[in-house]
Amino acid sequence: MPTLTFLEPDGKAHVVETPAGVSVMEAATRNMVPGIIGECGGCCTCATCHVYIDQTWYGRLESADEMEQGMLEGAIEPGPLSRLCCQIKITDELDGLIARIPAGQL
Repeated sequence: MPTLTFLEPDGKAHVVETPAGVSVMEAATRNMVPGIIGECGGCCTCATCHVYIDQTWYGRLESADEMEQGMLEGAIEPGPLSRLCCQIKITDELDGLIARIPAGQL
């Protein structure tokens, strides 16, 4: 089962195991990771699951589509490694993924 690490701005880590096929947001909300709300339930309409993907992993992901890019414009503190984690499906190849939670979401 893939393992994901969510990092709070102060460095506190939340390591969760999740089955492949669910979104990174689902993994976070099921494990009560602070700062990942997923208010829209994963429909890419709220940006409450905004994270910064660790640079090591960012290039391994499919690019954000136009809808996600538009939502990221309204996210808290967007940056070049920003993604909505509801749009990232977990695969075995993403075992070890690291996502940082923006300070403004906590």
